[in-house]
Amino acid sequence: MKQLIHRNPKLLVLLLTFGVFGIINTEMGVVGIIPLIASTFGVSVPEAGWTVSVFALIVAISAPVMPLLFSGMNRKTVMLLALGLFTASNVISVLTDSFAVLLAARALPAFLHPVYVSMAFTVAAQSVEKGDAAKAVSQVFVGVSAGMVLGVPLTSFIASHTSFAVAMSFFSLVNALVLAATFLCVPSMPVSRRLSNGSQLSVLRKPVLWHSVIAFTLINGAMFGFFSFTADFLNRVTGLTFDAVSGLLLVYGLANIAGNIIAGKIFPAKKALYMAATPAVMFAVYVLLFLFGDLDAAAGVLILAAGLLAGFVNIVGQYMISSAAAEAPDFANGLFLTAANFGTMAGTALCGMFISLAGARYSLMGTLLFLAASLVFIAARRHAGRSKARLAMVHTE
Repeated sequence: MKQLIHRNPKLLVLLLTFGVFGIINTEMGVVGIIPLIASTFGVSVPEAGWTVSVFALIVAISAPVMPLLFSGMNRKTVMLLALGLFTASNVISVLTDSFAVLLAARALPAFLHPVYVSMAFTVAAQSVEKGDAAKAVSQVFVGVSAGMVLGVPLTSFIASHTSFAVAMSFFSLVNALVLAATFLCVPSMPVSRRLSNGSQLSVLRKPVLWHSVIAFTLINGAMFGFFSFTADFLNRVTGLTFDAVSGLLLVYGLANIAGNIIAGKIFPAKKALYMAATPAVMFAVYVLLFLFGDLDAAAGVLILAAGLLAGFVNIVGQYMISSAAAEAPDFANGLFLTAANFGTMAGTALCGMFISLAGARYSLMGTLLFLAASLVFIAARRHAGRSKARLAMVHTE
């Protein structure tokens, strides 16, 4: 099997996709069972919500640092360490009756979340021909999207028909299977040349990187800011039943996965175009949703379009940041995860503020503000890139 993965890098990418699915599923799956956690451990629902918040906060803070610290370690060792910790933490969650222990079991693997995910992007891109790198990364993003989209309803279904412990056992099983497959099938992957921390951190001097990070933070904030309140919007503004809302959210999630796949195929041909066009088209879709969101058919079509665009956002954002710091890929992917998490928190806060001030429909105002600002930073990124190219041309003349 190890020789087979050597000969066919697509198998390695597939394994990384399942690994990312297991890790994202562990992170996001508990979203759908917060009330069950509260009743199981005898805490309030807001207190139970910390099982999500503490994980996200640790990922956001540690994402630039942890990949940097592990960037010189054998890739297979990193994979085994991360998957082993996730498996063990989920087993502890199954066995404990202490909420404090549960929080600790949630917090510890969160430190290695950015290590595994950023490494998965890097290894996927480096394991194939250069022209196929975006396609390989898009496949790993299918694991990200599936973990977010399928993890919540699947965990909720398991827990509602069994118990919290059985739901956490599902997390353990997924991670344990990928851990075993990694141990048995993945060859040793030593890092041939480790960049010093100083050389990796030196990319922070590049304006194009900061423009990229801020632009993606805003785009992801726009997307997740509204997504956090999509169910409320569809119920209050569109007037859909809760069953219809659940069905439409599933459509959004499946469209997200489809968007990952489509973007992987078409993005490499016209990267600059899609970097600018994706937030611009998103802006148009969300304007239409603001205007016509009270019509069932229009809302359904526009939610489908938003889901497809969400799949593009992941590919665009990862390329935007990684290409701006190509000499430090692990660090760049860590910055990508930080931008994604901070964008999610900021976007949710802003859209929530608009709901408090003006009602459910106006959650879209936060989204539109973030998208408009992102277009400014994408333009600044493009200008910085052109200036760098002109400067390089002068030096070579």
